[in-house]
Amino acid sequence: MKQSEIIQLSTAELQEKLGETQKSYADLKMAHAISPLENPIQLRNVRRSVARIATELTKREIQ
Repeated sequence: MKQSEIIQLSTAELQEKLGETQKSYADLKMAHAISPLENPIQLRNVRRSVARIATELTKREIQ
């Protein structure tokens, strides 16, 4: 998910998206531990999306 897309979402949508993305990351990690993923770069992309969303939420809390 791109930063420009994240900025346009409301805080409630961001919190929902964060939960979904974290669950997706956990599922990918578990699948990768059992048998290697075809595209392990997915792990990095999802992890970075989690970080982007969490950063935006923190930024909004501070303001």
